Amino acid sequence: MKHYNFDRVIDRSGTQAKKLLQLPKGAPDDVLSLWIADMDFACADPILEALHRRIDEGILGYTQYKTPECMAAITGWFFRRFGWEIDPGKIFFSPGVVPALGALVSILSDEGDGIVIQNPVYGPFAGKIAGNGRRVVQNPLICRDGDYTMDFGDLAAKLDDPAVKGMILCSPHNPSGRVWTREELKAVVSLCEARDKWIIADEIHCDIVRAGVKHHPLLKLCPEYRHRIISCTAPSKTFNLAGMQMSSIVIPNPEYQALWKRQTIERTGLFHPGALGVTAMIAAYNEAEDWVDQMNAYVDENFRFAADFIARELPLARVIPSQGTYLLWVDCRGYGFSPDELAERMLHRGHLALDEGVIFGEGGEGFERINLACPRSVVAEFLKRFCRALS
Repeated sequence: MKHYNFDRVIDRSGTQAKKLLQLPKGAPDDVLSLWIADMDFACADPILEALHRRIDEGILGYTQYKTPECMAAITGWFFRRFGWEIDPGKIFFSPGVVPALGALVSILSDEGDGIVIQNPVYGPFAGKIAGNGRRVVQNPLICRDGDYTMDFGDLAAKLDDPAVKGMILCSPHNPSGRVWTREELKAVVSLCEARDKWIIADEIHCDIVRAGVKHHPLLKLCPEYRHRIISCTAPSKTFNLAGMQMSSIVIPNPEYQALWKRQTIERTGLFHPGALGVTAMIAAYNEAEDWVDQMNAYVDENFRFAADFIARELPLARVIPSQGTYLLWVDCRGYGFSPDELAERMLHRGHLALDEGVIFGEGGEGFERINLACPRSVVAEFLKRFCRALS
């Protein structure tokens, strides 16, 4: 097994990297960018080698997604990692999970319908609901002593509304880092089943969990309700392949499949994957498992390193214990800054570009989300600047 060097610092300037180009106005030249959720780790060697071979062939034409090789790579990965057997006929291509959310919201609801999200949560959930003329219905998570839990009473009340058609579940949860237990997920499904509501499960971070923590794919856990569950998966977070625009949407219900095909093929034509994306995904799922295991172990150490430092040097800040994702969620409310003041201090005093908690909706004010999928020397520099911003 190859040992990968995650300490290597890679200069991403000149690569059109979004994290370096899409910065707040007036950002300092030496800003440290740890906001968007892509890694600063080089991709696994088998992925890069497969891409080189494909490029050397000299032709990058139209490429099929529904091939035996591609389906075997996807289904093999999820069976090995989770024991989840997926029928290849129920897997559909999307260039990303966010475009899939937009399409699913459009085909599963009508204008004015309500859709539940559990804030603070990944911003595009609310964006795609509102952007399609639907109503965002918030079921806020409960944060008690740094531990996030679901408010099932409130969720039941929100789902009781006949105008609410379903919910988008973030599992693992972004930004809190919660990996929901079997019991929590079964409770969600039970509430939705009793009211005949659909569930879109965004499981894009499923492969990135702390040691000893287990993610439960919703369709595997609750197959009896599979006709009302859709799962969104992708290799992008797991293997640092976000730029390859490859996601796999699992849709067991034939009626929903027909609606999906009508939306993505007949209406928008979003059915052709990129040639290099397919190549990268097959190589990732088939040959890069050891890279994922080593990456997870390295990120675990980054979390321990950051949490220890913040507890020691910034006693008024609270690190939310992470069970999954590579995103550190820090409660800075103890310092008393308004959201605008906090953002100003991070950018202009700390020279840090982070994801401000307010973008995750109600309950995110006063928090910062930090991407720790980077070399430890970068984490150390972030912590030094974080101290400067809050001091």
